[in-house]
Amino acid sequence: MGMEQTVTFPSGGVPAWTTVCGLLAERGWRVQMRMIDGELAFPDEAPKEPWRELRVGGPGGMVTLRREENQVACVTWGNADATLIRLWNALAWALAAAGQGQILTAHGPANAADFERQIGLRGAEQKPTS
Repeated sequence: MGMEQTVTFPSGGVPAWTTVCGLLAERGWRVQMRMIDGELAFPDEAPKEPWRELRVGGPGGMVTLRREENQVACVTWGNADATLIRLWNALAWALAAAGQGQILTAHGPANAADFERQIGLRGAEQKPTS
């Protein structure tokens, strides 16, 4: 069973992947492309618009991004460890930040800044404090 977070873009479409990657890189998250729309991809390959599904690898494993009209679902394994959950959250945050979107959380919709505060998002190399 997997875990899913949805990012919606009420004011427009899904942001460009290069913008999302740029925000992640600024925070130290180095992600690599694994698959684009069911086809194997080079690690630094950028998807052509409009992509439907991406498999993105990073610290701890892989996250699937499924695109619909004005939203992206971020999906990962239900037994993900803390490192993979941080990647999953970082991808949702970067999508929301890049596209002025909202992450649908258990507490209601949150913009990128609110989501970052709620989950204590840190850079890739920083471990959460307890």
